[in-house]
Amino acid sequence: MAFGDPGIASDMDDGTMNEINMTPLVDVMLVLLIIFIITVPVMKHTINVDLPRASNQVQDQKPETVRLSIDAQGLYYWNEAKVDEPLLRELLQAEAAKNPQPDLHIRGDKEVRYERVAQAMASAQQAGLRKIGFITEPKH
Repeated sequence: MAFGDPGIASDMDDGTMNEINMTPLVDVMLVLLIIFIITVPVMKHTINVDLPRASNQVQDQKPETVRLSIDAQGLYYWNEAKVDEPLLRELLQAEAAKNPQPDLHIRGDKEVRYERVAQAMASAQQAGLRKIGFITEPKH
């Protein structure tokens, strides 16, 4: 018994096919074509961005920390030394001119008016300080 031999009538009577079924192959090819049609435009439409170059060297200089405390009466203390408002502005401007700028940590008494803390923050911002933080104590 040989496949594809038209002289043998028994093959035709059995109903067997002697050709490759192309339908599944065409279905797979159409699915792949659709996938490529969808993904190729996504891959080609990119935005050209000039990325900055960064060095992987460890920063040797750690900026110092300046503590600004405000007591319950609204008096300012610069690293535990009492200062008045004009001197505070001068100290903030001097610290803002440093490179790298120090971190300013504000510690306000819970009884002090918020206005005094806001004035200190505004003075620090006007002086050009960028790193301002608040020191609080957890509840017991």
